[in-house]
Amino acid sequence: MGASDGPTPHAWAFEAIGTAWEIVTSDALPLPVRDAVTGTIAAFDRDWSRFRPDSTVSALAARGGHVPAPPDAGPMLDAYAELSEATGGAVNPLVGASLEALGYDATYSLRDRGPRPAPERWRDVLSWQGGSLTLAQPASIDVGAIGKGRLVDRVMAVVAAAMPGDAVVDAGGDIAVRGTQRIGLEHPFDRRRAIGVWEVTDAALCASATNRRAWPSATGAEGLHHVLDARTGMPVRTIAATWAVAEDAMTADAIATALFFDGGPALAFHRRVEWVRMTTDGRVEWSPGCRAELFVRPDTVGS
Repeated sequence: MGASDGPTPHAWAFEAIGTAWEIVTSDALPLPVRDAVTGTIAAFDRDWSRFRPDSTVSALAARGGHVPAPPDAGPMLDAYAELSEATGGAVNPLVGASLEALGYDATYSLRDRGPRPAPERWRDVLSWQGGSLTLAQPASIDVGAIGKGRLVDRVMAVVAAAMPGDAVVDAGGDIAVRGTQRIGLEHPFDRRRAIGVWEVTDAALCASATNRRAWPSATGAEGLHHVLDARTGMPVRTIAATWAVAEDAMTADAIATALFFDGGPALAFHRRVEWVRMTTDGRVEWSPGCRAELFVRPDTVGS
């Protein structure tokens, strides 16, 4: 982490919420801090996992109604409202049923039953005011566009409160950094390669790619993946991967999702977030003033 002549870092790797985690710190994390980390992740999962039948969002999906709002509801759903506005409704927290219809369901059936658009007027269905999380009708909430970033921020807060020095929290490519870290940008078509390196200091880098969580289509056409346009219920086809650097991981995660759609670059500019993305035909685009070191040829640079 950071300078090569510093102390030997300590890494803690584990699996949680369906992805690989690694927390790297200057000193080994004491057991009480590890317990606090796992407790934070477990509580978030109990609230927001649509893969767990006992979660808060699963209970709401089955019957609608209202429950006490989990502590992350306000920040995350406020961010979703901004994302939805910026992308013309392409990003929508009620996309869970759309993912399930394509096979990305609680049993990971990967059985394609055809596209199912999310409710267009989702703000009429879902509300989070007055301390309650309310669904006017049964619907499946999915916070995948920003939830992992939010959880990375919460875990980093636990680590930072207990441990001095540099730290990295990496949850499957959503990475918060205290100190400085050089991070490779994995090529979406070849995991053995990188399209560049980004030096991140006291910030977060989040990535999203269509080669992750991908499965065959029942029609034999183009394969399916988890990045959906809520308006159609179908995977996006023009962008292959995105990367964003912001002050916190939830914002970086949100912008990385928005960059798959029209309106994403404008939202990133408004939020002062640097970004890189690769199109499915191999072109690379980036934000003005982006400080990533990109390994690109002139013929692969987007306009």
